[in-house]
Amino acid sequence: MNSDSDVQIAGDILEVPHLLQAPREHPATVAEFVGLARSIAADRSQWEHLVRYDATTRWYHRLRTGPGYEVWLLSWVPGQGSGLHDHGRSSGVLTVLDGTLTERTERGTRVLATGAQRVFAPGYAHDVVNDALEPAVSLHVYYPGLTEMPMHTSSACEARTEARPVTA
Repeated sequence: MNSDSDVQIAGDILEVPHLLQAPREHPATVAEFVGLARSIAADRSQWEHLVRYDATTRWYHRLRTGPGYEVWLLSWVPGQGSGLHDHGRSSGVLTVLDGTLTERTERGTRVLATGAQRVFAPGYAHDVVNDALEPAVSLHVYYPGLTEMPMHTSSACEARTEARPVTA
């Protein structure tokens, strides 16, 4: 049996700094955008004091921007919804920070509880609504930054009503 450890054989990776990637200041991959959303969600001090509720329309606030991306904070009182839409050429990450939202697509309906995340590609059409009795707050990361939000007129999302809970 060989008693040599991996460090003795290969050397300590921390002693070879040229092999380590420098940490990025801004996200560049889907996983990094999801991580950004999770880190913001976990630190309520970054967003909780900014939240407002508006009974007449969904409230929103641009929380952060970076090279080619935007982070938005939205609040939803009971009954408020987005309408069926897509995000043009933008991809996105939707994270529920507080409360419960319902997402309807042509593939079905999902109930998104606090901590749930949805990742979507350009052209992904959905309707998001607060069907609950309590307000909700969500975080949206768009890459590239959101420049359009085409609305759709289709009953495909309404035809399928089987709700599946989604959690983090």
